[in-house]
Amino acid sequence: MSPVTAGVLQLLALIAALALAYRPLGDYMARVYSSERHYRPEKWIYKVIGANPSAEMRWPAYLRAVLAFSAVSVLFLYGMQRLQGSLPGSLGFVSIDPDQAFNTAASFVANTNWQSYYGEQAMGHVVQTGGLAVQNFVSAAVGMAVAAALVRGFARSRTGELGNFWADLVRGTVRILLPISVIGAIVLVACGVIQNFAGIHEVGQFTGGTQQWNGGAVASQEVIKELGTNGGGYFNANSAHPFENPTPFTNLFEIFLILVIPFALTRTFGRMVGNLRQGYAILATMGVIWIAFTALMMWTEFAHHGPAPDVAGGAMEGKETRFGIGGSSIFAVATTLTSTGAVNSFHSSYTGFGGGITMLGMQLGEIAPGGVGSGLYGMLIMAIIAVFIAGLMVGRTPEYLGKKIGTREIKLAACYILVTPALVLCFTAAAMALPTPGNSMTNAGAHGFSEILYAYTSGANNNGSAFAGLNADTQWFNSTIGIAMLLGRFLPMVFVLALAGSLAEQKPVPETAGTLRTDKPLYAGLLVGTIIIITGLTYFPALALGPLAEGLAS
Repeated sequence: MSPVTAGVLQLLALIAALALAYRPLGDYMARVYSSERHYRPEKWIYKVIGANPSAEMRWPAYLRAVLAFSAVSVLFLYGMQRLQGSLPGSLGFVSIDPDQAFNTAASFVANTNWQSYYGEQAMGHVVQTGGLAVQNFVSAAVGMAVAAALVRGFARSRTGELGNFWADLVRGTVRILLPISVIGAIVLVACGVIQNFAGIHEVGQFTGGTQQWNGGAVASQEVIKELGTNGGGYFNANSAHPFENPTPFTNLFEIFLILVIPFALTRTFGRMVGNLRQGYAILATMGVIWIAFTALMMWTEFAHHGPAPDVAGGAMEGKETRFGIGGSSIFAVATTLTSTGAVNSFHSSYTGFGGGITMLGMQLGEIAPGGVGSGLYGMLIMAIIAVFIAGLMVGRTPEYLGKKIGTREIKLAACYILVTPALVLCFTAAAMALPTPGNSMTNAGAHGFSEILYAYTSGANNNGSAFAGLNADTQWFNSTIGIAMLLGRFLPMVFVLALAGSLAEQKPVPETAGTLRTDKPLYAGLLVGTIIIITGLTYFPALALGPLAEGLAS
């Protein structure tokens, strides 16, 4: 079987698995976020944190709860890292430096999981499991809660109430993420992923000496890192490491975990607003972009010319032989079109155009299908923009799901779209203009510029993957990328929740013959075009200086 055929078959198998899970998981999540029943373990949690899960919140109260919980999480994780040298199970590792501790705390709380450290050489068992793994669950649940609040904004009328953040947070963690993670961890352990609390030990005899590795609860962290679209690896090599991702099957299974909740949330959306066809339109938009990016990536990596690629059957540099170009390309697109950031190959070693595809996937806003929760609310913001553009073309007040898109709504949507590009481009310009940050670049020219552009794109979009050629463990990058991650995560949430509150207060607008049908293929095509055009106009000059220049020169 040729490598190309193997890659296509993997893609088809992945699509089939996602299709099988789409309906039951999407309907289940709709029931979770619509239920008024509280399970006994959930009641215990509410009692401990002092929350009333039945109290409805308007958007300012919902936002305050999101920000307060996230701020406490940052402080807690920062403190754990600074005290690591005094904690049990530290494996002898010292406490983390202040700038790196801030960067890591911001990263994991913002669902980014950018890592400027070697996990197996810096973090002990307590910080890994009690700090980082916990944030993998709750940061994902925060994104899902905000998405549920926005969907309620569309579904409700004549009220500003969006639900209860504490109930959404607990239910998302206890009823969705935990059960799937338990099953997924068992699958990974059965397939060879390690799960223990072993210390540092020698694993084999090599020429010139021995090699040492520490064990860890890798399977349990691996599954939520992918399922919650987090991305932080137990080891520096991330999902390219055989302890995290040992076989082609686990590779495909991890890609499935990355995509299953973001895609299924489109059915949750359709179920909660009472119109499944609206969910299918969003699903179609996400699916078209994802498949197009995957096909383009595979073509770019398989067809690249040169003596070495011709011998290897494609551009194999930076890729694991056990996954090949097909498995690596599918993983790279899945992780950069979501907010995952996990890698099973090194994007800096991709072809010029291949590296540009991974960067462009993040610059779309990671909405195809995007992160858990963040992908759905990001796509719904783009849907509002598309409706507004269509209204301008026909001279009609835009409407979406029975709600008028007026001045307030479009301003909030526009602010959401502008925040992330402003962070990416301003921080990239500052890093290139100042003398010190440039010293972290491994390469000069277009590829070196791509390293810095990729880093801030990854941070501000809450992705977390790296181009792997940039030394980001400096005070400048730890601080600025940390700030970009926090602002890129929580500023958009302000606009999303304000928009949700505005929509929930409206009375429904009756559908007429002139209403744009947003559940039709024509609208899905308009939405795809809107996404591509907005991203292109925003980032094309920067991309032309980096990956496009490198690709055309090779």
